[in-house]
Amino acid sequence: MSSSKRVTPVTGLRLPICRTCGVQYGAPRDDCPICLDERQYVGWEGQQWTTLADLRADGRRGQLDEEGPGVLGVGAAPSVGVGQRALLIRSESGNVLWDCVGYLDDDLAAGIEESGGISAIAVSHPHFYGVMTEWGRVFDAPVYVHAADRDWVGRPDPVIEYWTGDTHPIAPGMTLINAGTHFAGGTVLHWADDPEGRGALFSGDIFMVVMDRRWVSFMYSIPNFIPERPSTIRRALALVEPFAFERVYGAFWKRVVSADGAAAVRRSAERYLRFVLEDDA
Repeated sequence: MSSSKRVTPVTGLRLPICRTCGVQYGAPRDDCPICLDERQYVGWEGQQWTTLADLRADGRRGQLDEEGPGVLGVGAAPSVGVGQRALLIRSESGNVLWDCVGYLDDDLAAGIEESGGISAIAVSHPHFYGVMTEWGRVFDAPVYVHAADRDWVGRPDPVIEYWTGDTHPIAPGMTLINAGTHFAGGTVLHWADDPEGRGALFSGDIFMVVMDRRWVSFMYSIPNFIPERPSTIRRALALVEPFAFERVYGAFWKRVVSADGAAAVRRSAERYLRFVLEDDA
């Protein structure tokens, strides 16, 4: 599809970005609340900051690569923060950017515009906020964040739209689901009208696609190895159960369950709960 909107030049070049998590804040500060939380960590050399201007000067460049049918991976090379890539879901009703990264430059914005632009942005959880406000402003697109995670937003702006409840449609065939794993507002996105006609789930690390790529896992903290609560996983499974999907797109490059995705999520949860709850006696 073609985009009728013109992108706005990047403006937040000097705003602080945490080097460890890649999240941008609206003003200078001493600490990064996201990294102080037990689900993340402060870098071993202490809190350090960068900016979009510094990242550009250091040689970062935008990266666009195919990740699946109708899906473009969006990232930076070298990576920023925890190293996730975002995903541009290319739909006839308007492209949606799923998750965000801690980088944006004018060349990357132009490449996205050539691919149809962005009509909406949806972010799974605070570790992947990146420079989401900048992305929303550049593309004049709403940024959907679950209201349960509102207090983690580092650069508030009218472009951010907070949603509530268990599910929220943001475009034809695209539904946000508040799975609630990892963070209370932890969100996944279901795309019913993918090119293969089988449905796709975009999970970030709310459902973490593991190295095996036939399975996912569920963690309260990934870097600190804190397991997720069984009751939270059961709720998440119940919420995604009505949605059919063949592929599951995880948080990192090529971390994609390419077949039988809904069954993979179910059996992964069953395996997880068996290990967590099984009585060794």
